[in-house]
Amino acid sequence: MMKKSLLMISVMLVMGFALGGCATKADLKAAQAREMAISAKADQAAQDAQAAKAAADEALLKANAAAERAEAAEKRAEERERIAAEKERLADEKARRAEEIFKNSMKK
Repeated sequence: MMKKSLLMISVMLVMGFALGGCATKADLKAAQAREMAISAKADQAAQDAQAAKAAADEALLKANAAAERAEAAEKRAEERERIAAEKERLADEKARRAEEIFKNSMKK
């Protein structure tokens, strides 16, 4: 008799744990809602990442274009500097020739 009642109590406890451990429809709906929310957040994060990548690509293109313009401006400035140095050299040479002509004319 003692064994029988102990067995019945054990079976009832196991049944109680088994039924209590099963998920209810509300639990399943809540889990699905959480899963949907997480999925929506992941989709939004993917879209945000894609938009950020597009913005970064555009910024890179603009930076490359600016670098090309800067290089072209630097080349133009170097060319102008070279031309100015040549003009200065020619002016110095003309001034020396003029000074020599003046000195020669003063000797006469």
